[in-house]
Order: sequence, then structure tokens, then C-alpha cells
Amino acid sequence: MKRFLKNKLITKNMKSVSVIFTFLLSVYPNVIMAQQDSTAVSRSAQGDACKSKNDSITWNKELEGIVIKAQKQLIKQDIDRIGYDVQADEESKTLTVLDMLRKVPMVTVDGEDNIKVKGNSSFKIYKNGHYDPSLSKNAKEILKAMPASAVKRIEVITDPGAREDAEGVDAILNIVMVDGRRLDGVTGSVTASYNTLEHPNLSAYLTTQLGKTIVSLNYGYGGMSSKETEHINYAERTYTASGNTMKGQNQGSNPGYIHYADIDTSYDIDSLNLLSASLSGYFYKLDVKGGGTTQMYSPDNHLLYGYSDTYWMPGYNHHSWNGRLDYQHKTRREGELLTLSYMLALTRQNDQQESNYTDMQNTPFNYTGMLNDSHERFTEHTFQADYVHPITQGHKLEVGGKYIYRGNSSHTVQDFYATTPYPTYDSQFEHTTQVAAAYADYMVNLDKWSARAGLRYEHSYMKGHYPDGSDSDFGRHLNDWVPQASVKYQINDANSLKLEYTTSISRPGISYLNPAVVSSPTQVTYGNAELSSCRKQTIYLIYSYIGRWLTLQLAPAYKYFDDGIGRLVYAKDDIRYQTYGNIERLHRWQFEGYVQWKPFKTTTLSTNFNMSYDNISNPSLDLKHSGFSGFYYINGSQQLPWKLRFIAFIYGQTGHTVENVYSYQRPWTQYGFSLQRSFLKDNRLTLRINANNLFSKYNHYISYTTQGDTYGYSDSAQRGRRINFSLSYRFGKLKASVKKTETTIENSDVVGGITKGQ
Repeated sequence: MKRFLKNKLITKNMKSVSVIFTFLLSVYPNVIMAQQDSTAVSRSAQGDACKSKNDSITWNKELEGIVIKAQKQLIKQDIDRIGYDVQADEESKTLTVLDMLRKVPMVTVDGEDNIKVKGNSSFKIYKNGHYDPSLSKNAKEILKAMPASAVKRIEVITDPGAREDAEGVDAILNIVMVDGRRLDGVTGSVTASYNTLEHPNLSAYLTTQLGKTIVSLNYGYGGMSSKETEHINYAERTYTASGNTMKGQNQGSNPGYIHYADIDTSYDIDSLNLLSASLSGYFYKLDVKGGGTTQMYSPDNHLLYGYSDTYWMPGYNHHSWNGRLDYQHKTRREGELLTLSYMLALTRQNDQQESNYTDMQNTPFNYTGMLNDSHERFTEHTFQADYVHPITQGHKLEVGGKYIYRGNSSHTVQDFYATTPYPTYDSQFEHTTQVAAAYADYMVNLDKWSARAGLRYEHSYMKGHYPDGSDSDFGRHLNDWVPQASVKYQINDANSLKLEYTTSISRPGISYLNPAVVSSPTQVTYGNAELSSCRKQTIYLIYSYIGRWLTLQLAPAYKYFDDGIGRLVYAKDDIRYQTYGNIERLHRWQFEGYVQWKPFKTTTLSTNFNMSYDNISNPSLDLKHSGFSGFYYINGSQQLPWKLRFIAFIYGQTGHTVENVYSYQRPWTQYGFSLQRSFLKDNRLTLRINANNLFSKYNHYISYTTQGDTYGYSDSAQRGRRINFSLSYRFGKLKASVKKTETTIENSDVVGGITKGQ
């Protein structure tokens, strides 16, 4: 009887505690969250989900049917990178990776889906910590089709270290796929979407285990319709020497499709040895077509000549593939690693464009059409060895070496249709680059201080060859010493401050090197086989605050280079010529910021912005251009009843955006909103409806040319208004991913390679 009364009293007291705890949770959420912080940390020895000081803390504790949840932060900062937790973002269930990038600190995605990292378009993309050449070469098309639900986090590697820095670019974007520790069966996801501009997207992600081997498969398809790819361009260009003005308008589209796929495997030889391999790539084919009119007027507005043109590219295709093999050996000493890697990357591009000219009035050319046939090839072999040696507690040394053989070749033929014989232009060019590098990187982590310093030596040999004998072969040896350093101070659990200095090298790709001359009635373009590498230097100061309801990051920076690869534009006889040279000098003062605020439990507001003052000059032409500009993305998310989530966003470009020493771009703005809901157990099925730019049929991007041999403006319009429907379904229990070696190959030094849109 006494035991019964005692148990009854305990049960009654527990229910009272539950009621009181529920009341406190509803009335004093900040107090409860603070208590959760200290409680979660104290339980770390018992296996609760606790991480480092900069990690978010998420734990669940059930008491008499009550579940208390702490809010999970989306941002994490380490000594060398800033990470965005994609899986913790509810919107990721139906968004694409390209959509998610707009939320990542130091990343901007403009209205034409062009990506910039740390304010620059020269960056490389890694997947699961290793360089992915095919993904980097056609990022916006692949990431537009890749579901965010298959991605664990997106990292901006702000300080790659001496191991990668010389071959680095201004930043590295690392996409980490979903992972876990143990596999139970098969897991994966499928995503499908369709919008009112007739654009379908289909993708599937699958992971399974076969004995000691874990396999991950990823496939995606994206369709591009005539309606979605419709573009209208209008341009006016006045030639300084003659005063004549060219007026042209053009309308076209490029329907087609893209397939991308990758397979990753890992094999546990034993507890100390791991073998991993991957094969990935993409293929797309476009049916480019369009036409327009061109007129040339004298200074007194008298028509000098005019014509109409139509063009099509029925066989335009591009494919890129890369394979990688890594062997990793761990010793009995914790943290000591030896990694041997090999990577093969292939890119092939075929481009055939036919143009016909009609309604010709007094034209200064006598042909009625032309056929351009271009074939470009890129092959790269990379061998790398890395060794990580822990010295003492908190001290680590990493050394390694690397060899790259990079071969480029191009063959360009241009035939003209004319009543009288007109010479055919035929150009062949081959370019090889060999790079041998060695590096040492020292890292230290002591209490609140962490730092790293490294030095890399790199020798490269560049050789040009003309199989057709049109010019003499040439070769060039280059030697580079590349230092880097960073230091971080953890002020307290929420605040940190980091200072970093980096140097990087960019080398020209085949699109910039190819000397083939491609002509049209108003423009001539050709590459420059004599281009050399460019050294860039950047200083960053990054302040971070990661709190329960507020996340803040502010990052002022200064960037400089004086031998950048830039466009060289000049005019002769009212024809515009364009090539490239090591002619560009840049001074950039930059300020980046990221803010995430939760004013209420069900409301999240965030903004990602970049402001800069650019001063670009070409000393050889005595030209310079400067201006303030900015890019912003503002997002608001509200949880509604019945598991509905409403999202609204606006993003755009402000100020005087300097494009080069000749031109700048005007501001623009885009907006949208969406509604999504999840269904079934564990919210496995998610439906989303998204609307963009409902009141604007076209988005306009206006650029002004204010100096040089020509001046004028261009207005490019693309389809804007669209409504998108997407559906995502997850299956299985995700408890494993393909294991990756802790270091592998990353080549990220090439600019102007075989890339769509260049």
C-alpha cells in the first residue's frame, strides 16, 4: 500500500513538473533555449549531439510526451571555410542546388544564373572535397537540375592552404553530398519539376552497400524549351573615329537538353587502408537558332548600309567527363595520413554555326553567308601525393607534390558563301602545359587561437604548336613562389575573428589561347597564344557571430592584381575587334555580409549581400574604370498551419557595376514567392509551388560602353515570368555515404577554358 501511494505521488509530481516545464517553454523561450545550451554541452560525454563551439547544437529530450527542440543554426565557420547546412533548411526539400546557393554566405547568383563566389566569377567547384572538372565547367546548368535534398552542406573554402592555393582561384565551392556512418538497405531520393516556360527537371540519387563497397549513383536531366531560352537583344554602337553608329537587334532561342551523372564508390581494404573512385560528367546538345537586322548610320543619321541575318547551330554539343582514383593509408598514429591520387579529365566541344544574309543594301562585304566549324579538345592527367603528419597536440604539418599534364587542341574552319571565289579560313592550334609543384603547410590549434601558414613552389612549362605551319612554335618556363597565411581568434562561444592572406595563380584556357580568327560583318574575335599566368592577392578580415536567434557575418576585403587576363577591344574601319591580353590591373575594396534572424519561433529572415568599389585599369591604353556596386538577396520564411511554409524573396544588383575598362551594367531587381508542404511519414514527400517575376514578362540587363574605340549600350531581355511546380520523394534510411579520402586532387587554375557561354 505504501509503495502504491509512493508511486502515485511520484507520478503526480512528474505530471506537475511537465505542466510547469510546458508553461516555461511557451512563456520564456529564450530562457529555455539558454538552459538547453548548457545542458547539451554537459551531456556531450553521454553521446548527445554536441559539436565544436561554432557548431549549432540540436537535441531532443522527451519527458511525459513533451519534446523540447533547440533551433539548429544553418551556418558554421572553421579556420578555412564557411559551411551552410542544407539539410537543416526546410526549403531544401524541393529546391535545386542553384536556388540554395543564393542563401550561402559569400555566394551570389544573378538573374542569368551566373555564380560568383567572394565577389568573383573565377572559382572552382568541388564535390565531396575533391575538384569536379565537369561540374566546374558547366556549373549553372548542372546545379539548376541537381536537387538540394541530396546535398548535406555547401562550403565556401575561403583559405585553401598551400596545398591548393597556387592552383587555386579566388575561392572554392565545395558541395558535400548527404552522408552517415552505417548503411541499412538502400536509400535515395527522386525529384521532378516543371514550369510554365516548359522546362522539365528530373533527378535521382541512390546509395547502397555491397559488402565492403559502398556505391552512390546520381543522375539528372534538364530540358530547355524555345520559350524558356528566348532572348531579345538590342544594341547601339558608335565608332569614335568615324562617328558612324551601328544599330542592331536580334532575337533567338536555344532549346535542347542536358544529362549529367556520376558514380562514387569506396572500398574498405582494412581499418587503415581505403580505396575510392569516381566517374562523373555531363552532356548537352542545343538547337541554337535566331536572326535579326543590322544598320549603319552616318553622324547625320543617313543610312550607309543594312542587312538581315538568320543563323542556326543544329549540331552544337558539349560533353565533359572525369575519373578519379584515390588510395589512402592511415598509420597507427592518430591523424597521420598518406594519400596517392590520379585524375583524368576530358572535354570535347563541337560548334557548327551557319549564317545567311538577306535584304543587303550597300554592304561592305560581298558574301551572302558563312559556315563556322569549330572543334575543341581538352585532356588533363594529374598525379598527386599528400602526407599529413601530426607533430604534437594542436600542431600538424602537411607536405606534398603534384604533376599535371594539360593538353588543348582546336581546329577552326570558316567557309564563306559568295558569287566570286572567297578564301576559306582554316586554323589548327595545340597548346600544352606541364606543372610540377611542391608545398608545405603548417597548422596550429591552441585553445582560442588557430592559424595556418604555407608556401608552395610551382614550375610550369607552356608550349604552343601550329600543326598547319601557320606560325612558329614557342615555349615558356615560369617559376612561382606562392605564400599564404591565416589566423583565427575565438573570442567566445559566439564570436570569432579571422584574418587571412592568400595568393593564387590563374592560367589561360584554350578559349583564350586559340589564335583562330572568327569573323562576322561587324566583329572579329581571336585568342592570344602568348598569354601567361596571372597572380592575384587578397586580404580578408571575417567577423562571425553565431547565436541562438541571430547569425551574423561581416567580411571586409582587399584584392589586387596587375597582370590579369582581360579583354582587348579596338575598332578599325567600323569593325570591332576583340582578343585577350595580360593587360588588366585591379584594385577592389569589398564588403560582404550575411545575416539570419529569427524574430519568432516560426519566422526566419535572412540576407546575403556583397558591396564593392572596383578600380580596373589598362595602363597600356591609359584606360581606367571605377565604381561602387552591390548584390543582395533577401529571404523570408514563415511556418503556417497545416505544415505549410510560405517563402518570399527579392534579389538584385545595385550601383555602377564595372564589367571591364570599357563597360558597366545598370541595376536590376527580381522577386518571387513560394508555398510548400510535406506529406507522409517523416515528411518524405514534399510539394512546392514557386512564382517568379509575375508582373514582368522579360528581365532586362542593360550595359553601357563609355570609353575606348566605341561607345553605346546594349539591352538584353530574357524570359522572366514563370511558375514552377516541383515534387520530391525520399526513400530508405540514410545511414551511409561513399567514403572519401581526406585529401585528393583539385586543379583550379584555368580560366577561359572550354565552357558554355565563353
